[in-house]
Amino acid sequence: MRIPVTWLVEHLEFAELPTPEAIAEAFVRIGLEVEDVHTLGTVTGPLVAGRVVEVEELTEFKKPIRYCRVEVGPDQVNSVICGARNFVEGDTVVVALPGAVLPGDFAIAERKTYGRISQGMICSARELGLGDDHAGILVLPSGTAQPGDDARELLGLGDTVIELAPTPDRGYAFSVRGLAREISCAFDVPFGDPGLAEVPEGEGEVLPVHIEDPTGCSRFVARRVTGVDPTAPTPWWMRRRLMLAGIRSISLPVDVTNYVMLELGQPLHAFDAAAVRGGLVVRRATAGEKLTTLDESVRALDPDDVVIADDSGVISLAGVMGGASTEVRDTSTDILLEAANWDPKSIARTVRRHKLPSEAAKRFERTVDPALAPVALERAARLLHLLAEGSIRPGRTDVGKPAPPSPVTMPIDLPDRVAGVRYARGVTARRLGQIGCLVEVSTGDDGSTQVTAVPPTWRADLTQPADLVEEVLRLEGYDTIPSTLPPVPAGRGLTERQRRRRTVSRALAENGFVEVKPFPFLAPPVFDALGLPADDVRRRTVSVLNPLESDKHALATTLVPGLLETLQRNLARGAKDVALYAVAQVTLPRAQQVPVPEVGIGERPSAEVVASLDAALPRQPVHVAGVLAGRRESAGWWGAGRAADWADAVQAARLVGAAYGVELTVVASDLAPWHPGRCAELRVGDWPVGHAGELHPKVVEALGLPKRAVAFELDLDALPLVDHRPAPVVSAYPPVLLDVAVVVDAAVPAAEVARALRDGAGELLEDLRLFDVFTGEQVGGGKRSLAYALRLRAPDRTLTVEEATAARDAALATAADRFGATLRA
Repeated sequence: MRIPVTWLVEHLEFAELPTPEAIAEAFVRIGLEVEDVHTLGTVTGPLVAGRVVEVEELTEFKKPIRYCRVEVGPDQVNSVICGARNFVEGDTVVVALPGAVLPGDFAIAERKTYGRISQGMICSARELGLGDDHAGILVLPSGTAQPGDDARELLGLGDTVIELAPTPDRGYAFSVRGLAREISCAFDVPFGDPGLAEVPEGEGEVLPVHIEDPTGCSRFVARRVTGVDPTAPTPWWMRRRLMLAGIRSISLPVDVTNYVMLELGQPLHAFDAAAVRGGLVVRRATAGEKLTTLDESVRALDPDDVVIADDSGVISLAGVMGGASTEVRDTSTDILLEAANWDPKSIARTVRRHKLPSEAAKRFERTVDPALAPVALERAARLLHLLAEGSIRPGRTDVGKPAPPSPVTMPIDLPDRVAGVRYARGVTARRLGQIGCLVEVSTGDDGSTQVTAVPPTWRADLTQPADLVEEVLRLEGYDTIPSTLPPVPAGRGLTERQRRRRTVSRALAENGFVEVKPFPFLAPPVFDALGLPADDVRRRTVSVLNPLESDKHALATTLVPGLLETLQRNLARGAKDVALYAVAQVTLPRAQQVPVPEVGIGERPSAEVVASLDAALPRQPVHVAGVLAGRRESAGWWGAGRAADWADAVQAARLVGAAYGVELTVVASDLAPWHPGRCAELRVGDWPVGHAGELHPKVVEALGLPKRAVAFELDLDALPLVDHRPAPVVSAYPPVLLDVAVVVDAAVPAAEVARALRDGAGELLEDLRLFDVFTGEQVGGGKRSLAYALRLRAPDRTLTVEEATAARDAALATAADRFGATLRA
C-alpha cells in the first residue's frame, strides 16, 4: 500500500504537522511494517507548465521524432525535440528548461540533436520522480495551469510517499481511511472518519438484484449515474494521487472507483448500464461457463467462482475483474456503480485459480467493512456528478444484511497482566474506543471490573479477549513492555522422541545423506505412478480445502513421493550421484473419523477434552525415508567406484535402528513401489516398521529416474524408545577371527542364516559379516554358498582355540538345524 503523506493527513487535525519520517516511525511503533519512504525527487532550476503550439514530425530518422514548439511563458515559445507520441497540439505539458536539474542529477541544457536545437525537455512522470510510468510524457488536464506557471507546486514535488505492507488480518489498513485512523491513535490527534458520512435514503431500486449465494456475497449495493460526460478528463489532483499510489489513470469513471477504493477501502466496479440486460443475479458459476474479462482473456469458470450475471449470462468475476461486455467505454454516458461484500476465502481461491491478482481482490481477501458499501457508492456518485456533470438517479439497490459484530468481554486489567505493565487508569477503554469499539465498563458477578467492547464493522479480526489485549498493547507501544525473559524451569530438556530424531538425522548425515524438506502435500495421481494397488491404505488421504497448489491437495501418507520429486529436481539441475533423506510427519486418517469438538477459551481444557481433540485428528507419526541414485562410491584413482543398489537402502534403514540401539530384522517382502525381488521388510521383533530396496522398473520409467534407484522408509515412532543404552564395553583381549562358508537353498535369506549363526555362537560372538555369495555347479543347482566372517572375543580373558572352535561349531549346528546348512568343502 503506497500512500502520499499529504493525502494521509487530510483527515487528521494536527496542531503541528509531523515529518514524514516521524509518521513512518509511528506506523512501525504501532505494529505496521513500513517497507520504504519515498521522497519525491528534488528538481532545481526552471520547471514550468507549457502549451504545445505546433508539432512537426521528423520522418528521416529510424525512429519517430517530433520537433515541437511549446509556449513556456508569456510571449516565449521554445523548440523541443521529443520522441513521445501521446500528446497533440494544444495539450498542457511539463517542461524542464535549460538550467533545470531533474531527479538523478539529470541536467537539462540547450543542445543540438537530430539536426535541430532543443531548448529543454518535455517530461514524463518517471523523469519527475512521480511514478514508474514511462510510456509517454505527462499530459495535464486542460485548464490546470497557464504557460509559464511554476510546475513544482502544481505537481506537489515536496510530497512524500510511504509504502507499507499491512499484515493479512488488517484489511482496513489498505486505505487512507484505515491508515489515518492508525496515525490518529499513534499521535492522539482527532480523526475525521470519511467512512461515517451520511447517506440519503434511496427512493426505490435502481434495478432488481438477487443473491443466490449469501455465503459468497453478504451484501450488494448498486447506484446509477446518467448523463455522464464521456469526454470529461480526470482532474489533476485525482490523477496525481492515483499515480503516487501506484495506479495508472484510465478514464474518469474508472479513476473515480479506484480513488474511492484507495480512500475508503471499498472496491467498486463501474458497468456500462446500457449494456446490462435485465436484473442482476449473484451466484456461483456453472460448469462450462466462460467469461471474457477486461484484459481480453477468455476464462473458463469454475463452479466455485462467485459471479455476477444478467439475462445474457455472466458479466463479472465477482470481486476480481469485470467482464468486457459491460466495460465502461469512451462513449459510455450511463454508469451503473456496484459495491459489494464478498467472501474472502472464495475471492482468494478465485484469484489463485485464474492467476488474476487485482487491487480489489487484495482488499476482499483481507475482509472489507460490510457497512461501507453505500457510503463508498455515494462518494463515487457525487464525484461523477461534480466532475462529469452526471445526474444521480434517486434509487438505490441494497440487498443482503451482514451479521453484526459480536461483543467481547474481558477483565479490564487483562492487558496489564499480559504485558506485565501497570497502565494508567482508563487506558484500556480509551484505546479500544480509539479503534472504533463501543465500550462499556461494568462489574462482574465476582466483583471484578470488566470491559465489554463491540468491535466496529471494519475490524472483523476482533473476536476474542486476546485480540483486544493486542490492540491495547500495540497502541500503548510494544517498547513499553519489559524485555526481561522469565527464568526457564530447571530439569527441562529434549524429550526422548526429540533425542531419537536428532540421533537418527545425525547418523544419516554422517553416512553421506543430505537432509531435505519434501513438500507435505501431494497429488493423488502420484500413487498411480508408484504402482500402488487400488486398495492400498496409502491411497487413503486427508485433503485440505484451501491448498497452496490446487492439484496437490492431499496430505502425504508416505515420504517417498516427496523425496522422489526432490530427486527429480536435483537430477534436472545436473546432480548425478544423489543421496537424500527426510525426517517428517505423515498424515494417516483414522478408520472412523469423529467430529472435532468445540472447545472454549475461558479455561484450560481438561484431559478428557484434550483426548477428544486427539481422537478427532488424523494420526501423524514421524517417518524417516531416503532415496539414492547414481554412484554410492565415487570413481577415482582408487578404482571405478560403485553404483548404489538395494543393499545400500537396506543398510541405511538398519543404520537408523542401530543409531538408537534398536536391531532391525530384514525379511524378504513384496510392496509397491519397490521391485518385488529386491524389497526388504524391516522388523522390530515380529512387528514391521518399514521397507527398503530397489524401486520397481516401471516406477523408475514413469518418474524419469535413473535405473536401479533405491529407497527406504521407516515409521520412526514405531521404533521402541530405548530407556537405557549402556556404553559399549571394549575388551582389552585379542579377538579370534574365523571364516565359515555354508551351503543353503537359494531361497533362504542370508539375514536368516546370519541370525542362526549369531544365536548359535552365543555371547562370545562380537561381530558377524557376510562377505561373499557364490552360486555355481560346485555347490549344486538351487543352492548357494554364503561366506561369513566371525569375530569372537571374551571381555575377561583370551579365548583358547578350543573355546573359539566350540563357538563356531555351535553356530554351524544351529544353521544346520534351521535351514539344513552344510559346511562348504
